[in-house]
Amino acid sequence: MRITDVKAVYPNYRHVVPSWRTHFWQIVVRVETDAGVVGLGYGGGGVASVEIVNRHFRELIVGRRVDSVLDIEGIWDALYDASLPYGRKGLAIMALSGIDLALYDLLGKAEGIPVYALCGGLKKQRAFAYATGQNSELYREKGFMATKFAHRWTGDEADYEDAVNRANRARELYGADAMIMVDCYMSWDGEVTLEMSRRLAEFNLFWFEDVLNPDDLEGQAALRDKVKPTLIAGGEHEFSHHGFRDIASAGALGVWQPDLTWCGGITAGLRILDIARRHDIPVSPHRGGEVWGLHLIVGSDCMDLAEVHNDQIVAERDELWLNAPKAVDGYIAPSDAPGFGVTLNEAML
Repeated sequence: MRITDVKAVYPNYRHVVPSWRTHFWQIVVRVETDAGVVGLGYGGGGVASVEIVNRHFRELIVGRRVDSVLDIEGIWDALYDASLPYGRKGLAIMALSGIDLALYDLLGKAEGIPVYALCGGLKKQRAFAYATGQNSELYREKGFMATKFAHRWTGDEADYEDAVNRANRARELYGADAMIMVDCYMSWDGEVTLEMSRRLAEFNLFWFEDVLNPDDLEGQAALRDKVKPTLIAGGEHEFSHHGFRDIASAGALGVWQPDLTWCGGITAGLRILDIARRHDIPVSPHRGGEVWGLHLIVGSDCMDLAEVHNDQIVAERDELWLNAPKAVDGYIAPSDAPGFGVTLNEAML
C-alpha cells in the first residue's frame, strides 16, 4: 500500500500543565493510504512539530510504500537524514516519532495484528505497573505494588527531610521488598545526589531518575558506583539510538528510559534495545503504561515495568485516546486489537 496523505494536528487540550507543555505537548499524526487503511500516531513537540510534519516530512513520504517493518525503517532513516540540518534531537525527532508510530499502527491494522507482534511477538502477557506521583496512599489502594515519587531540589535543607519522609511513607505502605523510585527531574547535582544516597540508604530505593542535566554524561557516570545499589536512571530527554549510543559509551546510566513518543518511535526503540542488550543495560520506557511504550514492553526484552502517571490514575487528563488499557491490581496489558488498539477522540481535534 502507498501513502496518500500525512497530517499532524495539535489537539484542543484542556488539562495541559501551564509550562512548556502549554504549546509544545503531544501531537496526533494521521497517515492515509491507497488501501483505505489509516494509521494514527502520537508525537511530541506541539505546534512546532506539527509544522515539521506538515511542511517538510509529508512531502518526503507521500507516495512511499508501507508493506513491512523494513519499509518503516527506511522511511525513518530518510526523514532523519533530511532533517539533519535542524534535527538530530528535540523537535524534529519528536515529530518523527509521531510518524513512526502512525506507520506501525498502519501496518498492524493492514495485517490484522497488534503492534507488539511487529516488534517480535508477545513476550509478556501483561506488564508489571508502577504508579508515578505524590499520592502513595491512593496508588496502593488502587492495587499498585510499586511507586515513584517526584522530588525537586530547591536548595533548602528541608528538601532532604522531605525526601526521607516520602521514602519512609512509601516503604511503610508498599512493604520491604517493593520497588520504590525517585524522579528528580534534573534538579539535583552531584553533591546532593551523594547526600540523598546516604540519607535514603535505609529505604533501599531502586533508582534515582534524572538527577543531573542530561548532557552531563560524565557526571552521571561518576555517580553510578557511589550510589549503589540504587541505580542512576534516565533517558526520557535523549533522542534516537544515536543519543543512547553516546550514553552507552559514557557508561552514564544504569537504567535507560526512552520515551517512544519523543525518541523516534518504535523504530528507534528497537534500535535502542539492540544497544542496551550489548551493554547489559535494562530498558524501561518513560510513560510505558501508555500504549506506545506498552506494546514495546510486552513485545520485546524491555524490563517488565510500565509507568502509569497520576493523571491516568485519577482521570485528570484529556481523553484523547479511547479504549486505552488501564492498570488492574498492579498490572497492565495492551489489547490484541490490530495496531495500537486505541481510537482517536475526534472531538478534541
